[in-house]
Parts: sequence; structure tokens; C-alpha cells
Amino acid sequence: MAEKVWFITGASRGFGREWSIAALERGDKVAATARDTATLDDLVAKYGDALLPIRLDVTDRDADFAAVEQAHSHFGRLDVVVNNAGYGQFGFIEELSEVEARDQIETNVFGALWVTQAALPFLRAQRSGHIVQVSSIGGITAFQNVGIYHASKWALEGFSQALAQEVESFGIHVTLVEPGGFSTDWAGPSAKRAAELPDYAEVHEDANRKRAERMPAPGDPTASAKAILKVVDASPPPLRVFFGERPLSLAKADYESRLALWEEWQDVAVLAQG
Repeated sequence: MAEKVWFITGASRGFGREWSIAALERGDKVAATARDTATLDDLVAKYGDALLPIRLDVTDRDADFAAVEQAHSHFGRLDVVVNNAGYGQFGFIEELSEVEARDQIETNVFGALWVTQAALPFLRAQRSGHIVQVSSIGGITAFQNVGIYHASKWALEGFSQALAQEVESFGIHVTLVEPGGFSTDWAGPSAKRAAELPDYAEVHEDANRKRAERMPAPGDPTASAKAILKVVDASPPPLRVFFGERPLSLAKADYESRLALWEEWQDVAVLAQG
């Protein structure tokens, strides 16, 4: 299989790091971005010129365009662009501050949007490429205490599905990877938490219990590396793919409930048509 050039954001930990290693191990080249590139020093020492570390805060649009340009100039092409940088913002909707809400959208939505826009001219010119957007089971359903996170992933899902149709004729593919719970630090050091309101104390306890029930056995980020290689090597790759066993059953339950409710209220929908 031909060597691929990857551009991966958020490569310092979690999926980004594991996927970078998987690509490098099989002989691909990787432009890996992180807020602190010192976290990539061990990979540079091991893989040498096959890895290009780039310091990047994805909320900086100009820096995103410069980083993608740097990667393309360095390696001569781009084949797989992975928008992985992001974090989880915990907090009930009423508890979120303006800064917390805006920061979540700036990183999870606009960060991915800017990198995508920066990469597209290069992918169009070469008439090939694959944009991988790291979404979540939270990109198609929603639960308590992560509402603004869901909002960011639903936005990512929406613009990415539209994008897939817009760039198909240029030979460019788009895939939304939708993981369930994994043993990354998404809910740990990387996460941010709003100050809880006392009136929601019992509801928070209920939300935490339900979350533990939904994802009792977290997935292995290292194992996910084999999965992402299958996705990027597929011809054609899927528009959407779950990572983990649990998301499919959650999605089925949610969509069956939606369809039943829409069917129940179809007479009102017809009434509104006029």
C-alpha cells in the first residue's frame, strides 16, 4: 500500500497519539500538532524525519492555515487530515458560563472547521484525500451534564455531512469517527467542569449513575489504532463509523424512539404544511 501523509491535531495524548504511532509504525509520515510539542519529543527521537511536530492551538485560525501549509510544504502532499483536538466540557446547561460555552465551540467546532478549510485547497488540487473528524456517540445523541459538548459534536456532524457531498467530485472523502467511552483523559485532565448549582445536586448524582451504566467497560485507545487504519485504507471509507461496542445499541434505541415520536405526531406535521 502506498505511503500516506497524515496531519493529526491533538497528537499529544489519547487517540491522536495512538493513531500517530500506528501510522508511523507502518511507514507513513505524520505532521502531529500539539499545544506543547515537548510531549512529542519521544516520538521524534524514535521516528526521526517521518514525524513533523507542530505547535498549534486549533482555535487560532491563522495558525491552523500556517500549520497545514507547513505540513504540506514539508512532506509535499497530504492524504489523511485528522481533526482530533478537542475536550469535554461538563456542566448542566444552566450552569455554563459564557466563556465555558464559547471555548467549547471554538475548540471542538471552529478548530476542526479551520483545519478542514486550510487542507481543502491542497486536497482539491491533488484530487484525493481523506478528512477524518473525531466526533462521538455524543454527536448523534445527548445526555445530561455534557449538553454544550453535544452541541459542538452535533455541529461537527452537520457541517461534515454537508462537506462530504461538496467534495466528493474531487476525490475527497470525509469520515466521522464516533467513539463511545474510551480510557483516554477526555473525562480526566483534559476535561473542564462548570461550577455546580446546589439545586441540581440530586440530578447530578443521577446523571453520573446513568453515565456509568451507559459505558461500563471503556475501550482501549491503543486498540483503536488498528481500527483507524482500516478506516483510512477502505475504498471507499464510511461517512460514519462507531468506535466501541456500546454506541450501536445506544444509537438504535435513540433513533427508534425518534421515529416513533415523529410517526405519532405526523398528523400535526401534515397540518402545519397547509
